Amino acid sequence: MKWGDIIFIKKKINWEKTTFWFVFATLILSTVFSLVNVITAPSKPFVGQAFVKLRSDYVLMLIQCIMGMIIMFLPSIIERKWKINIPGFMHIVFVFFLYAAIYLGEVRSFYYKIPHWDTVLHTFSGAMIGALGFSVVKLLNDSEKVQINLSPLFVAVFAFSFALAIGALWEIYEFAFDKLLGLNMQKFAHEDGSLMMGRAALADTMKDLIVDSLGALATSITGFISLKFKKGWLEKFEVTRSRKVNM
Repeated sequence: MKWGDIIFIKKKINWEKTTFWFVFATLILSTVFSLVNVITAPSKPFVGQAFVKLRSDYVLMLIQCIMGMIIMFLPSIIERKWKINIPGFMHIVFVFFLYAAIYLGEVRSFYYKIPHWDTVLHTFSGAMIGALGFSVVKLLNDSEKVQINLSPLFVAVFAFSFALAIGALWEIYEFAFDKLLGLNMQKFAHEDGSLMMGRAALADTMKDLIVDSLGALATSITGFISLKFKKGWLEKFEVTRSRKVNM
């Protein structure tokens, strides 16, 4: 290299950190927005008034934003506590899911404005949690303390069951908060507050569980084929143990 040559060094963008802080900043602003509206929004609709969001709507929005910001730090906490490595790709997907569910879904009202937005997210979450189920078993298989070697079929069944269990726990969480705080997380009411009747009130919960299972089933079948024939299709989602470096 000759003296005087100009060298342009293009710094590689860390998409994992960029995505994280972009979504985190969005949720902070959404939290402030929600808090202001919790104070100023009416608690009940006025007679003859056009539809407006009520205080309970913004309470739900506020809870979701705060929970989202806390959950965003969960992967790094788990990595440090249990000495594991979560792939950057999986972390980015996780953060984008929170963005789509909380900011777009609740704050921007995509759950009401975009048809089947909730269905798409639940299907995706079922698939994502199913992939996490495969990682859980892989961690056990790779453990020096636990001497097990499970068949691909068993791993696939476990991943499917794991995703369904998480989906059921999520619905319990939504039901509990709806009951305690008068929210509408299970979407048993329309955006204008009018209640759904009969089977329509149960439709959202049952649909969520069904599409959760479909997403998990798709991942389980894909994972089974990948393990059985060593395709490596789920490697981008595999959580691994941190390796100790011997000095």
